[in-house]
Amino acid sequence: MKLAWQNLLHDRGRFLTTVLGVSFAAFLMVFQGSLLGGFLRAASRFIEASDFDIWITARGVQAFEFGATLEARVQELASGVPGVVETGRACMAFAVYRKPNGKQQVVALVGADPNLGKRFPIPEVAERPEDISPESVIYDESDRSVLETLSLPARVEINGHRANIDHEIRGFGGFLGVPALFTSYRNAAHDLGFPPNEGMYIVARVGKPYSVADVQQSLRQRLPEVDVLTREQFAHKSRMYWVIKTGAGSAILTAAVLGFLIGLVVVSQTIFANTMENIEEYATLKALGASRGFVARVVIMESLICGAGGTALGLAAAIPAMRYARSLIPWIHTPSWLPVIVMVLSLLMCALASIASVRSSLAVDPGRVFRA
Repeated sequence: MKLAWQNLLHDRGRFLTTVLGVSFAAFLMVFQGSLLGGFLRAASRFIEASDFDIWITARGVQAFEFGATLEARVQELASGVPGVVETGRACMAFAVYRKPNGKQQVVALVGADPNLGKRFPIPEVAERPEDISPESVIYDESDRSVLETLSLPARVEINGHRANIDHEIRGFGGFLGVPALFTSYRNAAHDLGFPPNEGMYIVARVGKPYSVADVQQSLRQRLPEVDVLTREQFAHKSRMYWVIKTGAGSAILTAAVLGFLIGLVVVSQTIFANTMENIEEYATLKALGASRGFVARVVIMESLICGAGGTALGLAAAIPAMRYARSLIPWIHTPSWLPVIVMVLSLLMCALASIASVRSSLAVDPGRVFRA
């Protein structure tokens, strides 16, 4: 350990260059991982925000954002299945929003019954429900500038119907490139022109002692013309649709993989270059009688020191960068486990990169130092 430190500090410029290379790789992996993690989280956030166990959708629906209406009898039939103790409705469709200044903007209008869950963003579960008007609509604070609502409450129009924007929420910013507005299912159906007794999504809560799998099977038998999915299945299906089947998701996934590969190349090259520039020192160690295992440990320790220092620096730079990125991309998300994974991967890459360096250091001729 001491010899490895002395080797690195002997040429501080080279040591700093190596640490900066590793930190760039770690920063890139955190940034791309946050984009991918945030994208996956945003792709299923409406589904996972509900408290219901089962989602019933029209046949072939791939994601929450692209649903189709179901007949009223679907909810009635679902309510009669043993084990279903409660049902609710949700919907989402695009609408034309008229700003207070008269300009128009396409928005994603999301509606849901009040029993869908306390985490689901609808006016009925706002912090002060007593202040909610019958035409109430809420939005995420990150969309304030796009919607141009400088003060609340604000009178606006959605598809030609009057609405009141009463509150702001956080954590549900625009995901599709357009802002999202949230209201009750009744209001959303009215503004979107849906029949009031139909539902785009029917959700069902399973009561004890019934199992979700058994109730799901019963619903599939009673409703063979629709898709019956658990909340986890529908969330997974939605994530896979956005990541695999759309250009945006594929681009972010590709960028995340490339970020890891670029990080691997950067770390490998910097560690290998650092070893080759120190090759004379390893020749000296062998000439003094150092064993092959001792030389290998010195090389690996140097790699791990550079990896730990570079990763720490990269993570320190990523924290404020992610904070700023969230002000521009509200759905970006850095999971708590991501920095730990990046640290482990960086150290692993440094250890792997040192393999080529170890082979070079062990192959050096001890007599080289005397010829030098």
